[in-house]
Amino acid sequence: MRLTIRTNLAARILMVCAENPDHLLKTAEVADICNCSTNHAAHVVQRLQAAGYVTTVRGRAGGFTLAHRAEDVSIGAIFRLFEADIPFAECFDEATNTCPLRGTCRLKRYIERALDAFYHELDLVTLRDLVQGNCGLHSLLALKPEVPSSCAKE
Repeated sequence: MRLTIRTNLAARILMVCAENPDHLLKTAEVADICNCSTNHAAHVVQRLQAAGYVTTVRGRAGGFTLAHRAEDVSIGAIFRLFEADIPFAECFDEATNTCPLRGTCRLKRYIERALDAFYHELDLVTLRDLVQGNCGLHSLLALKPEVPSSCAKE
């Protein structure tokens, strides 16, 4: 199994949002932090905005920010948002399925169960779980590189 680049970017972008809650983020600065093109980041932000995960402000002084508290953002829901419309295998898309085994193969049912388990595990993870107390992540994603007291070395 392999996640799409957009799913991976969505997780990164949301982590940047969570690490910078009081900052209106620019697509270009987030693209730089996430090591992707501004165009790719813009497409992901647009989809996150359409689904209600980020709030955008248009214009020259615009940008985007997280629309919900980090603990209210399910990673499983984010992955579904970007992965659900892509069939896992040919047999998952009835319109294009040309598999000669389609009437007798049992593998699809096992794959469906495995995918359900995969998403179930991700449903238990929130954006907050990914960022809270993650000092290494904070140092990579924070726009203001101050060290939180919980990360300070004594």
